[in-house]
Amino acid sequence: MPENDGDYSVRWNLLKGYFSRKIPNGERVSKSRQNRRERGLWQSRFWAHLIEGQTDLNRHIDYIHWNPVKHGYVKQVIDWPYSSFHRYLKQGIYTGDWGSHEKYDIKGIE
Repeated sequence: MPENDGDYSVRWNLLKGYFSRKIPNGERVSKSRQNRRERGLWQSRFWAHLIEGQTDLNRHIDYIHWNPVKHGYVKQVIDWPYSSFHRYLKQGIYTGDWGSHEKYDIKGIE
């Protein structure tokens, strides 16, 4: 955010619009999203959340990394090529089997 500019709604609206116009058409979009002129990538809403310490940050990062599995795009976190998970993996923060059903109780991540 530019200094002295706290208008998150306008910034997110601009970011979403710019990004959405740059990706090719063709993704599956529900009828309700079509009616609202939304692309399949973005949720129509957002909320600001102040991260309250390392544990809170870790939970949010885990949530983001788990989402492609949760929504059925891949079977394992490591299989999603667009994830920052791979950077964390290289840094030794995660192991390659993080989030697999066999090794972890993943209910706490959702």
